[in-house]
Amino acid sequence: MDNDRENNRDSASPAGNTADNTADNTTGDNAAGTVTDAADTTSPSAPTTGSDAATTRPDNANDVESVVERALHRADDWLKIEETSRSTRQLADMVHEPSGVEFTFSFVDRVARPEDNRVAAEEFAKIAHPVKRKAPVPGFLGIVDRLLVTAGSIAAPLLPQVVMPIARAYLRTVVGHLVLDAESATMDTMLESAKDDGFQLNINLLGEAVLGEEEAVRRRDDLIELLRNPKVDYISVKASAVVSQLNHWDLDGPEGSVERLKDRLRPLYREALKRSPHPFINMDMEEYKDLDLTLRIFTELLGEEEFLELEGGIVLQAYLPDTFDALHHLADFARRRREKGGAKIKVRLVKGANLSMERVDSEIHDWPQAPYLTKAEVDANFLRLLDWALVPEIAENLRIGVATHNVFHMALAHELSVERGVEDQIDAEMLQGMAPAQAAAVRDVVGGLILYTPVVKKENFDVAVSYLVRRLEENGAKQNFLYAMFTPEDDEDTGITPMEGQRKRFLAAVRDRWSTVAGPRRIQDRALESEEKMGTRSAGVPGNFVNEPDSDPDIPANREWAKRIVDPSSDPGPTVSELVTDPATVDASVDRALGAHESWSAKTGAERADVLDRVADALADNRHRLIAAAVHEAGKTIAETDPEVSEAIDFCRYYAESARALDHQRGSRFTPYRTVAVIPPWNFPVAIPVGGCMAALAAGACVIIKPAPQTLRIAEVFVDIFREAGVTEDMLQLVNADEGDAGKRLVSHPDIDSVILTGGSETAKLFRSWDPTMVINAETSGKNAIIVTPAADPDLAVSDIVGSAYGHAGQKCSAASLIITVGSMGTSKRFIGQLVDAVKSLRVGHGSNLATDMNGIIEPAGDKLMRGLTRLERGEKWLVEPTPLNGSPEEATLWSPGLRDNVQPGSWFHTHECFGPVAGIMHAESLEQAIEWQNSTGYGLTAGLHTIDRDETIFWRDRVEAGNIYVERGITGAIVQRQSFGGWKGSSIGNGAKAGGPNYVAQQGVWSEGDADELQSGSVSTAITQMLREFHGLAHPVLTADDHRWLRRAAESDANAWATEFGMEHDRTALVVESNVFRYRPLLEPLRVRIGENANLRDLLRLYLGASVTGTELDVSATHAVASRMGELGNRVRPVSDLDFAEEIEVQSSVRVRTLGDVDPELYVGAARSGSVILDRPVLPDGRRELLPMLLEQAVTTTEHRFGYIHGTTP
Repeated sequence: MDNDRENNRDSASPAGNTADNTADNTTGDNAAGTVTDAADTTSPSAPTTGSDAATTRPDNANDVESVVERALHRADDWLKIEETSRSTRQLADMVHEPSGVEFTFSFVDRVARPEDNRVAAEEFAKIAHPVKRKAPVPGFLGIVDRLLVTAGSIAAPLLPQVVMPIARAYLRTVVGHLVLDAESATMDTMLESAKDDGFQLNINLLGEAVLGEEEAVRRRDDLIELLRNPKVDYISVKASAVVSQLNHWDLDGPEGSVERLKDRLRPLYREALKRSPHPFINMDMEEYKDLDLTLRIFTELLGEEEFLELEGGIVLQAYLPDTFDALHHLADFARRRREKGGAKIKVRLVKGANLSMERVDSEIHDWPQAPYLTKAEVDANFLRLLDWALVPEIAENLRIGVATHNVFHMALAHELSVERGVEDQIDAEMLQGMAPAQAAAVRDVVGGLILYTPVVKKENFDVAVSYLVRRLEENGAKQNFLYAMFTPEDDEDTGITPMEGQRKRFLAAVRDRWSTVAGPRRIQDRALESEEKMGTRSAGVPGNFVNEPDSDPDIPANREWAKRIVDPSSDPGPTVSELVTDPATVDASVDRALGAHESWSAKTGAERADVLDRVADALADNRHRLIAAAVHEAGKTIAETDPEVSEAIDFCRYYAESARALDHQRGSRFTPYRTVAVIPPWNFPVAIPVGGCMAALAAGACVIIKPAPQTLRIAEVFVDIFREAGVTEDMLQLVNADEGDAGKRLVSHPDIDSVILTGGSETAKLFRSWDPTMVINAETSGKNAIIVTPAADPDLAVSDIVGSAYGHAGQKCSAASLIITVGSMGTSKRFIGQLVDAVKSLRVGHGSNLATDMNGIIEPAGDKLMRGLTRLERGEKWLVEPTPLNGSPEEATLWSPGLRDNVQPGSWFHTHECFGPVAGIMHAESLEQAIEWQNSTGYGLTAGLHTIDRDETIFWRDRVEAGNIYVERGITGAIVQRQSFGGWKGSSIGNGAKAGGPNYVAQQGVWSEGDADELQSGSVSTAITQMLREFHGLAHPVLTADDHRWLRRAAESDANAWATEFGMEHDRTALVVESNVFRYRPLLEPLRVRIGENANLRDLLRLYLGASVTGTELDVSATHAVASRMGELGNRVRPVSDLDFAEEIEVQSSVRVRTLGDVDPELYVGAARSGSVILDRPVLPDGRRELLPMLLEQAVTTTEHRFGYIHGTTP
């Protein structure tokens, strides 16, 4: 099973380090927050958060109240200025119209962004065509513009090469005042004009997402060119814009993020030193995860002797409760810097405008939201920051940029600075193009104004999408100040004008500024949890399954914890289990398990669940031990292993709930297996073996686990933890059986009732060759592809592909080893260039090095991986050729990643799993062809699609053949319940229940018929009722009256099962930003029904009932002799001998065979050879059990937001 949750978690960020997600946080009126108590999260150079100083009201704070009236009068004067800008008025009209923001956002993202004019034209038609849109074009555009847009949407599909350049140019006229041209001549004119008007421009250069080092260096060099322009005197730069693939687990190491960033940024500051006066460099910050990092690089760089004379700046966001402590830290740094003869620094205070993505990050990771939860607290914190900073003793060392469009706040800052004699300390700042009339009014009073000005090259306007999305979203929010400024009418809910509401909010913020709590909301401390045995307990509350949060690398205490884990002193040492070579030793272990089974299975499901919950708690308390074992024995990184431990904890708690559910079954009886053998892989050495063991224990079976020899020590560690939690040595045994006779004896032992295997398809076939009748539930291989259509966001696609293909060096059955481009995406220089750059930039090393992006392979490459790494097939070429890094190809365990191009359909690489750091690109002409290639590998484990076209998504979802499918995100990282895991076709052998899903524990035993009258009933359809009538004629006089009543109860049970489980889609996690649907799909092949001697005719009729409800095609067969005795029903039966039928199954891979009556032994042999499954259990009237084999389980995960903006919503 794929338990790498890290890709899942990182999908909160649209494309990793998206360069156009600039820290423009000037208005931030969407920001919000309540807080937790502050915590001490000290880092070497960052502030101590939650300090007493952060909440202590200074002695001079009372003078704020004394200037409030002056501030109100000043703000009223500014508000009287009438806005004359057409673009600003149009923006105001847009946000007031219900469909205005959605329409404009769709136009920006779906029409302006795609490179392919034909794709853009189709999207244009969908959002503006008078028929396809099914609604008029929004009125904010005006009559003439509406006519032009409508005409363009009709003509675009016919003349895309002509219409779309015009449409994009039109968009620039609508929103171009917010993002300006970066062309040199245009920008020079803009800068000169702004200077003449009394404005200073803070230039922020937008560009492609920085996913690789080539783009990062290019962006840095472009910034240097900006600094060489004598007319440019102020720029902003964000850390993630100049270094790719920042690793937040490693800030401090010699190869860590801080050192990498300082090395990359020094040339910028050196360039600034060459000019006099020095141009100003502002360090931007957008995401909470960059707070500590940005503080570090800013203070360490500007603390260097070389740069003491430079006055540099940094952004702080008031919607983060951490900010007050950060401001204290910066003020102290500024004082010490001045004492050394250095220049002042500047802090640009903003409200924060990345709230939507912070909410995404919080929800995906199950972490507290980093920003405040209410806007009132954000406003209060903003005023607290100003109150504390605008004093003479701070002004000597530190300037404040007051960046807000809220004129009440701006007026208070101005009046307070005058009152305290520090008016020269502050800069008034606003956003380019948002409210030019008010900007001019403020400028006239305060003596100047800085405009934050994003610029972009004309050909790259699409990279401004995320910036524009935030501007559109925040200005469409009713609590936003600009919204209020352009809304004179009374609010229906409050009865006052929005501006009167803003005035009241301002006064409340003044009142509450020193009572609002300061200090971080994210206070997770893994070391403290382990020491005090306080791992998350709330998730274990019966009936309340909650996923275990992963460790937060953005918390300094957790990073220190991680350093200790990777230190050699944390290595758990050599293995202690003796190698078992004697089958007799295996026999003794099985006997012990059988002896313990009776008492364990006699416990209620609730009692067993309590044990599993204790195991979950113990795993949480010992997270550090498990990670340390995986890092030191398997070479995995913390980023890969920490989510795996969370997954193991989730398995325990989820399967505990499944155990409790077994106590409440009605109409059928469950008998657990006596002993289950768990045979896990080495690639996920914590989550997969823990999950298999816990599923069997939850059902009531005892367990013998045979760990993979490569990761034996890890298994010993978690088994020790099981013991501490109360799992006895007889209930669960670790047997270090060899790969020879002892291992074979364990798997094929007659008293091992079931085998849970995760491994290669070849291993599953080997096991079944030893005993074709064995019950095996196996998650096996995968050859997984991500389709990228021309409607995809290329930067997001590249980010997800790299994570899915090369995470854990591609050693995942779910890894994306194929990328299938559609049409023009295959020739997109941007997509291919970004992909190659990102792959080349991965840093390879051992997991014990926190700087490692991609760890090594577990052992030297075997035949298939060696071929994948070293040999091209016909027509292929290397875009990135893999290279051994620590020895010869035959000996190396560290390989640079590989990327091959032009993989051909049906070729070796198309159809073979390599299980290593190599991927290939295929080029399809259409989405239909891409789906055909995606489905034709013989496997069906995971599959992905990147497109923002909803029609393409629906088309793909209906046709893709895989157990776990993903839209607009990576394809690894299945999380318990959210994305229960398991494949189709050659990726699964057995009953097909998905691990971490609702049916997994229930397959660890045998279901038998109970009291049919206790079955839950549903409303039987007319068609089924007619079938029941026909059965009276077909089966008379073979069936008794009791048989007919039994069939009626079966039909009623089927109806209930279909209505409540199988016939509906379930999203039990119910996230807002991501849908995680669990659903049932028809079988890809007919269900083979084999009727043997001594079959019950009633059972066959019962299968017909189930097939009718599920829409399953049945292929019913029997020998001639058996068919001839079935009367009229025999006409529906295909006559075929036992031998011929067994041969049919042997050559038809991965089919399900439902047997009735006696089963010919050769059928088991044929099924074992083809990876098919024989379902030979008794036929039940229980629809919840009997319909399940007629369906395939599928998990469908779809990202439901763009840059935090939820699809189809209005702010």
